[in-house]
Amino acid sequence: MSVWDDLVGQAPVVEQLSSAAAGTGGGMAHAWLFTGPPGSGRVTAARAFAAALQCTETPRGCGHCASCHQVLQGTHADVEVVRPQGLSFGIKDARALVLRASSSPSGSGWQIVLFEDADRATEGAANALLKAIEEPPPRTVWLLCTPSAEDLLVTIRSRCRQVTLQTPPIAAVADMLVLRDGVDRGTAEIVARAAQGHISRARLLATDPQMRRVRDGVVAIPRRLTGVSPAVAAAEVLVKAAEAERDAQTVELNETETSALRKALGESEKGRMPRGTAGALKELEGRQKSRATRVMRDALDRTLLDLASYYRDVLTLQLGAGADLVNIELAPELRTAASAGRPEDTLRRLDAIMECRERVAANVNPQLAFEALTLALRTG
Repeated sequence: MSVWDDLVGQAPVVEQLSSAAAGTGGGMAHAWLFTGPPGSGRVTAARAFAAALQCTETPRGCGHCASCHQVLQGTHADVEVVRPQGLSFGIKDARALVLRASSSPSGSGWQIVLFEDADRATEGAANALLKAIEEPPPRTVWLLCTPSAEDLLVTIRSRCRQVTLQTPPIAAVADMLVLRDGVDRGTAEIVARAAQGHISRARLLATDPQMRRVRDGVVAIPRRLTGVSPAVAAAEVLVKAAEAERDAQTVELNETETSALRKALGESEKGRMPRGTAGALKELEGRQKSRATRVMRDALDRTLLDLASYYRDVLTLQLGAGADLVNIELAPELRTAASAGRPEDTLRRLDAIMECRERVAANVNPQLAFEALTLALRTG
């Protein structure tokens, strides 16, 4: 098993990266930009490339040597993984990252910075990173991951070698779930379609029954939007589901972080804090709030994309496009909805979903944004 095995349907990318790691195909570059739609595996590709660069075996990227194992597990001393937890990555964090990236590798390999979601860097942070990417130390490699090259400053992307990933075919994702995760063929095909090629989402849907129930609840919403009152109630259900997901991911983590920091700052047995520690606690609270907001927005966005897949299927049937349905298990219901409406109405509903996405991203109150959406989607 090599480090490239998780790159489903990305043969050209594997060839490009394995050649570079081996020192062929144009040699190494000091900065790489991994782009591709959500779920295409851009972070997976960057991590595999980092492992191949640190690999001590031939061919590079064996997947079983100590270096490969450490990189894939996130414990390699010379691979710094940056995973922004909040809505943005600020200039203070960027300067600290540049300082770490300037150190020499502890071994004979590379000092690697793998920056997930590099598009979250603020303008100031991006400018701070630019000089380090322009003039890196001789053994430092930057691996930046973003959905699109346009998400970064042109001065940064012009100095990077680009690696472009595509959404993997549905059949390839289903095969992976069957062969690698032991999922039965029927379930694998359904969740691969539902995830629309998003590998990690497909795996989560296949292995977590609760996540499948949540998604089933989302795509069941359209049939309930028969009037104003059901539409408002549906909006509340969707927002509360996102809040529950946010709390499940953040509440316990927040408590652990806060407790650890208070102890580190010298909390007394009676719970009193030394003078001058309020600022550190407030800074932690700010990071935690930003992280919670990001998790909430991500959950709401997944909900909106699942809703959009329903109306996409309806429009496909209305136009006779012949494309495969995403929600194939709902085929009878989708045909009924398609015959009961017009393509123009379905397009209007899809536009309403996209508008809701923009409102949520612009920090509009989620309850208000979703109430406006469900009212626009209602059929009665």
